[in-house]
This record gives sequence, structure tokens and C-alpha cells, in this order.
Amino acid sequence: MSDIILNVEVRTRAGTGGARETRRAGKIPGILYGADKDPVSISVKANEFRKSLHTGKLLGHLVTLQYGEEKQSVIAKAIQFHPVTDEPIHFDLFRVSEHQLIKIQVPVHFKNHDISVGMKKGGSLEIVRHTVELACPADSIPEELVIDLAAHDIGDTIRISEVKLPEGVRPAQERDFVIANLKASAAAQSDDGDTTVA
Repeated sequence: MSDIILNVEVRTRAGTGGARETRRAGKIPGILYGADKDPVSISVKANEFRKSLHTGKLLGHLVTLQYGEEKQSVIAKAIQFHPVTDEPIHFDLFRVSEHQLIKIQVPVHFKNHDISVGMKKGGSLEIVRHTVELACPADSIPEELVIDLAAHDIGDTIRISEVKLPEGVRPAQERDFVIANLKASAAAQSDDGDTTVA
């Protein structure tokens, strides 16, 4: 089971009016769907939901949903935020079994900018994908994909095939797509083109 447990209540009233009523009661409305079952309108106490959200392990992770004595493994698929206050106002949960193979977006991060061969020469990193869709067991979702820039030089293309994925995890797309390029920056190109006339 996951670290996060969401205690939910079933909402009897769906739709916009029901959602507003739920928020007025200090709760956040949501929908539970998936596993070939009918969608269920649910809610979680706003303070509990915010606390779970601030752990950084709610969205895109395996979460335990608790309704009375019942427990269900779910993935938080989407969270909507208020455009002004940035407070969560709605969420979508997807039913899964713990070892079920799912497709999910995982963030990509880069390390060793400061010792990268290409970056030292004045190169710049052009990121093509900030997230990558992976197919993985619901209980083995990587937190992130980390790409080491240390040995990369100007002109290098970083593809998904370069990234070492955990066992049982693979890219959702079969092609070897580009994640980033290490390019010569305008300043570096300008320096290369300089000539001195005596």
C-alpha cells in the first residue's frame, strides 16, 4: 500500500452545484473512475487533501483511498487549481491494482550542468520533453528520470534509450524519441566565428 491515505466520502449530488456545495462544506470534490466500474462522485476534507498534496507524492503516485472500512489503490490522475488562489478545487482518481501496468507521465530532470563538457564550452541545453510517458507497474512508478549531462558535448542528442529505467518500466512509446539537445549557444557560435586581423 502507498504512503498516502485519502479518507473519502461519497457525494450524493454531482454537477457544478454539488461541487460548490462540497467546497462550501470545507471539502474538495473529485471523481473516482476506472477498472470498468461506474464513476463515483467523492470528496475529501480540504485540509487533508492539501496536506497530502504538499508531500509531493499525491499526483502521479499510488495512493490508498479509504471509504469506511474499504480500501482501494488509486492513482491521482489530475488536480484542478483555482486560477487566482492556486488552491485545489477538483481531483480525478483512477482505480488500479497495485501491480497493474499503467501509463503515466514522469518528470525529467538533468544533473551535472556545472561539469558538463558541452556546457563548459558555452553550450545550452534545449529541453524537448519535460515529462516522459512511461508504462510501469502502479507500485513501481519512478519519482523522476534523471539525466547526467557530465559527459555530453555540444551537438549531442539525448534520447530515451540513454536513460536507464528501473526493472519492469519502459517508455510508453516504442520509438527512440529525443528528450533534449545540447546546442552551441549564440555566444559560443559568435566566439567560434571571431577572427583577428593583425
